[in-house]
Amino acid sequence: MPEKPDPDELLELLGDPYVRTILRAASQEPMSAKELSEECDSALSTVYRRVDDLIEYDLLVEQTAMERDGSHHSVYATRLDLLTVRVANGEFDMALEVERSAPERFTSMWENIREVR
Repeated sequence: MPEKPDPDELLELLGDPYVRTILRAASQEPMSAKELSEECDSALSTVYRRVDDLIEYDLLVEQTAMERDGSHHSVYATRLDLLTVRVANGEFDMALEVERSAPERFTSMWENIREVR
């Protein structure tokens, strides 16, 4: 994800109805591209393009789902927790909060401990 996402690019991305449907659906439970395609009532290729964009902005994460027979496939889960948009001094300012995994939280905690020293 860009260090600080460009507000125009992010607003354009979130303005896409497929993107909003994907984020809503994948916030309830991790879903495969096929399931997301059915939710969006769109072609699989459209969903994959939107998923790639969402992953680039760290709003969606790809996970691996294991089946009982040993096979596996990718599923996607929403990471976006909070989006704040502020207009000040003639400019948009955006802040994103994403859900962090346990390893990410541990790494952050460890880095903070090391900085205190």
